[in-house]
Amino acid sequence: MKKTFFILLFSFSLLSCGGSDSDDPITPENPETDKPKVGTEWISVFEENFDSDLSKWSLWTTGAYNNEIQLYQPEQLNLENGILSITAERKSVTGATNPYDNTSKTFKFASGRMETKLKYGPSFGQDELEYRFIARIQLPKGHGMWPAFWSTSDPWPTNGEIDIVEARGSEPKKFQSNIFYGVEENKPLTNNTTTVKEYNLDVDLTEDFHIYELIWTAKTLVVRFDDVTLHTYNANSTNYIDKLFGKKQHIVLNVAVGGWFFTDTNDANYADSAVMKVDWVKVYKRILDLVLRKIVEIKPFNSDKKKNNSITNTFLVSPLNDAINALK
Repeated sequence: MKKTFFILLFSFSLLSCGGSDSDDPITPENPETDKPKVGTEWISVFEENFDSDLSKWSLWTTGAYNNEIQLYQPEQLNLENGILSITAERKSVTGATNPYDNTSKTFKFASGRMETKLKYGPSFGQDELEYRFIARIQLPKGHGMWPAFWSTSDPWPTNGEIDIVEARGSEPKKFQSNIFYGVEENKPLTNNTTTVKEYNLDVDLTEDFHIYELIWTAKTLVVRFDDVTLHTYNANSTNYIDKLFGKKQHIVLNVAVGGWFFTDTNDANYADSAVMKVDWVKVYKRILDLVLRKIVEIKPFNSDKKKNNSITNTFLVSPLNDAINALK
């Protein structure tokens, strides 16, 4: 009996975006062509508009790492009129040192951190070759404040970390992105000297909401701001982007205080309070530039007569192979 196999074939094109390492304010050369291509199929997989509760999120109740001086508490997270507010404030609070150390410790600040209960990211699964993480955020103002929009998964950094936004409250026109990866727990192979990208803008990020975005594929991480591409990380031997592919991550929102992110470690100089506001968080996935969805009939391979192995619509095979090879 003849066996018939069916393959869904697609036509792909990799998203190509430019990067910038300049310290000058960043503006697109062509805002229209700089946008993701119209007509491709983005599929919504997560949407949070902060209009009811935080049931989709895990809320931290502990200290953290990096020599930070805040205790994360759920009460520092507030929903009002469809806006999430994460408030960092100076007050003496006591709690666990970090998630893996229950030793009681007194902290000088309280703040909030939350991460999605589910994990997201691209893989070779159906409809998962490209992911898009987006959030509309107003960053907090104040020296010592360390707001972030990022993704990660334990054990760190074997499942990677992608910092879409890290900022210092004392530098309201600047933020940075970063990448971490390693094969052993707590031992990153990446180095900040090659992975940190700083973005100097011509707007105050603490005065209004702005859209921060990551587009994640097998070979690239694209950082975007208000529909403009700021930088494209291309996979290489120092950033390990290809190793991140297939490692799904939690999306994280938090405001840390102090720590190694600052050269000034005297918390007396830090702001007494600051608020990061988040309007929404969305996650999409898509098959790269979906154009065709064709069924191709492939007859079983005949080892005696290889030429008898026939393929219908063979003109579609090459684009598929090209796309798969590009993703490897």
